[in-house]
Amino acid sequence: MPARTDPHPVTGHEFPSPVPPGTGWPQDPADPGTRVARSEGGVRRLAAGARDLATLDARVSVCAACPRLVTWREEVASTRRAAYADQPYWGRPAPSFGDPHPQVLVVGLAPAAHGANRTGRIFTGDRSGDWIYAALHRAGYASQASSTHAGDGLTLGTVRITAAVHCAPPDNAPTPAERHTCGIWLQRELALAEPSLRSVLALGGIGWDAFLVAARTLGWEVPRPKPRFGHGAQARLTTGSGREIRLVGSYHVSQQNTFTGRLTETMLDDVVARL
Repeated sequence: MPARTDPHPVTGHEFPSPVPPGTGWPQDPADPGTRVARSEGGVRRLAAGARDLATLDARVSVCAACPRLVTWREEVASTRRAAYADQPYWGRPAPSFGDPHPQVLVVGLAPAAHGANRTGRIFTGDRSGDWIYAALHRAGYASQASSTHAGDGLTLGTVRITAAVHCAPPDNAPTPAERHTCGIWLQRELALAEPSLRSVLALGGIGWDAFLVAARTLGWEVPRPKPRFGHGAQARLTTGSGREIRLVGSYHVSQQNTFTGRLTETMLDDVVARL
């Protein structure tokens, strides 16, 4: 029996859920020949061999190194939420998104099960994305204030958005082992972005810690004692080439924080302005 397909909300093209690489999904960085990491060792080899961010994004988008995450993201893509029952789900790791020569890197936690796991673009299709892209638009970094689906016209200038973990995790809680494995992709991303990078915005304590671990592993000078996360917290790091990178912390743009007022638009705009 043929696999069920549904029309993409922007292009109208039909796709199964999860979406195979190289089948025409907007902004899919991979193709059918993209190499797939199936273990921590595979992540290490393929990350080290990525010569540019485009290759890295392609390999991230097909990664299958964490069995629990693969099972969960594909189960969500198959069952779907009732509100999106007529849409195809990406169901793969959400690759980083933005400028290929970033001056600013935004580090989040992980894709939402019915956000980026559905739309195929990080921080897209959920309320967290509504907040971060609106803030980036107000600051002049994003071409539009909303982010509904890959292919909706959104572009970023000088900013690249990544995550501590690229797969949607059960209960929004990746395990330490999953964070460690995905952190290898982040290490390579930092190494490739370093020549143009000036600052990093960490959304939440997990994004803050993931960045510091990756930076220290690369041999960057990280202040000791380890900088403590907090909204508006700042630290300065020095790369292996001697360049200074500013790290700025923000409460995560989660509904738990934005609905309760722990994070306001003014607070978010303030930290974005420091980048």
